[in-house]
Amino acid sequence: MRLINKIPRLIKWILGIMIVFLLFMTVYRFVFFFHYRGINRPFSGSAFILGLRYDARIICVMGLAMLLLCAIPWLNPFRYPAVKKVWIVLAALTFMTLLFFYGADFYHYDYLKQRLNASVLNFLQDAGISANMVWETYPIVKITVMLILFTAAFTWWYKVYLTKLQAKSVSRKKSRTNTAWYTAFVLILGLCIFGKIGQYPLRWSDAFAFTDDFKANTALNPFQSFFSTLSFKNSTYDIKKVRDSYPIIARYLEVPNPDSANLVYERKISFTDTFTNKPNVVVVICESFSAYKSSMFGNKLDPTPYFNSMCQQGVFFERCFTPAFGTARGVWAVITGIPDVEQPKTASRNPSAVDQHSIISDFKTYEKFYFLGGSTTWANIRGLLNNNISNLNIYEEENFKAAKVDVWGISDKNLFLEANKILSERKAATKPFFAIIQTADNHRPYTIPSEDLDEFKKLDYPTDTLKKYGFDDNGQFNAFRYTDFTFRKFIEAAKKEPYFNNTIFVFVGDHGLRGDAGNMFPQSFTKQGILAEHVPLLFYAPGLLQPKRVMQVCSQLDILPSVATLARQPYTNNAFGRNVFDSISRQEKFAFIADPDLASIGLVSNQYYYVKSFKTGLVDFVSVTGNEPVPVNPSTDSLKNYMGTLTDAWFETARYLLLNNKKKN
Repeated sequence: MRLINKIPRLIKWILGIMIVFLLFMTVYRFVFFFHYRGINRPFSGSAFILGLRYDARIICVMGLAMLLLCAIPWLNPFRYPAVKKVWIVLAALTFMTLLFFYGADFYHYDYLKQRLNASVLNFLQDAGISANMVWETYPIVKITVMLILFTAAFTWWYKVYLTKLQAKSVSRKKSRTNTAWYTAFVLILGLCIFGKIGQYPLRWSDAFAFTDDFKANTALNPFQSFFSTLSFKNSTYDIKKVRDSYPIIARYLEVPNPDSANLVYERKISFTDTFTNKPNVVVVICESFSAYKSSMFGNKLDPTPYFNSMCQQGVFFERCFTPAFGTARGVWAVITGIPDVEQPKTASRNPSAVDQHSIISDFKTYEKFYFLGGSTTWANIRGLLNNNISNLNIYEEENFKAAKVDVWGISDKNLFLEANKILSERKAATKPFFAIIQTADNHRPYTIPSEDLDEFKKLDYPTDTLKKYGFDDNGQFNAFRYTDFTFRKFIEAAKKEPYFNNTIFVFVGDHGLRGDAGNMFPQSFTKQGILAEHVPLLFYAPGLLQPKRVMQVCSQLDILPSVATLARQPYTNNAFGRNVFDSISRQEKFAFIADPDLASIGLVSNQYYYVKSFKTGLVDFVSVTGNEPVPVNPSTDSLKNYMGTLTDAWFETARYLLLNNKKKN
């Protein structure tokens, strides 16, 4: 009791309000859980604990705001008692807002089975219809009366509580004790707002580590989910445009049972033949692995000689394009098969898009792994992974023995070696595995660990030579070379393991890099900016695949359907990816690009690039095989029109599928 009496009145006041709000939030979570839980669903203590952390963040933001406002003397009710009236009004409005949010959240989940998010603001576009629907569906009068009564009760308590604290006599002498109390209080508030001890803060995606939608929804806080999605409030689609686009997309994707009424994109793929010993799969998503900077395309500085030798032993696709620029968008495309056309942020950061079917989930008999030298909290990738890929084993920086070398975690060499060791020492070694390894070193600050400098020798070139072959400086050049060094260390280690001979390795860039390819590529690659999306794609399995160099255009989106086909793994495809090893289809292939930086969308074919700017509305139609102008004739005009129509259809359908490619339960 003595300790409590020493707490400054201002802190006591703020703490009391925070506790009341926290109690309300906790009671609501119990009501939510027991009202919406399914039959025989057990109580989830872990969901409630995480929910408590989300709630603590919200009330600590409120507490910190109160503390900062009271730093202004005339707003401090313990210095100027008359300001109590202002705080009573503010408290009543704040509590009413809390009740409104929680009431809206309760019925929003009842209607859509989603916690309250900013997409609800889209209903304001048809406010009259939406208001009538709500009025005819829910007990609005009863809800309003309860809101008023609860607010009145809280306001009465609040007024009594503040008056009682104001009446307490205190010493006017300033002391170091008060300073210590305020310092400790601010630190605690800050820690609760950050939510974690570590590099990354508590995020909405942490709720989806449960791999259970209802547990995740139980943990979430409506304020957290609403404000996390506020920048995505316009993340929607025009259903009329989607339906208008359906016929051309369904034909292109060769949907076997097209249904424009229900927008069916599903293709179920099965195989009459299969493997008695299923092959393993390792997909390596390579940071900034730009095509024009690598040896496979004739770069005279020869930065990737080892990978070049691997390409001569595998099936190498020269014309692979990512559907967007950026690592998070690249990872999204590989895992979901859908272009990330979200703006301005990425789809992985949008809680409304976290539910996605991935072909990886169809590898049901496989052990599944994801290796990243840093943290999957980055860009909320963890939410995408955990929520959609069951029984996924995620390994990140804290799970490895190697020391962290920079902001991106452990070095790629150590990432590869530790992943190789984990894969080779699996307890369920009789089961096949599907693993993704995501690299990071080929990225600023271009760290090359000192432990590797004896074996990996840095090279220096004059600036003009580096610029001629696509590099900004020697740091970038040597980081690109170090990537090749890590590939060699990985494959050399993997070749010593029993799993190697029955494993399909897939290497693909997460994105390319803008720059000047000079004479190494047609001018359109530099002028139209598609160097940012042009990446190497290699399927490497010396014991399973015959070497081949393929000129056919393809996309990151095609990786999972292709690798499932090679593994003879039945799968369901509801997205855009195609099997690049298909020798039966005569459908011309295209690669879709939605460049977030240039605000453009387009399609690449084997000969041409069609691109349309959202900023200017201008359209370019250029050659990707040479520098000559595209000939004007009925054939090219027809192709240009078709590619333009397909580009728009692809974009509209991608916007729809980002929110409607839900995993199969």
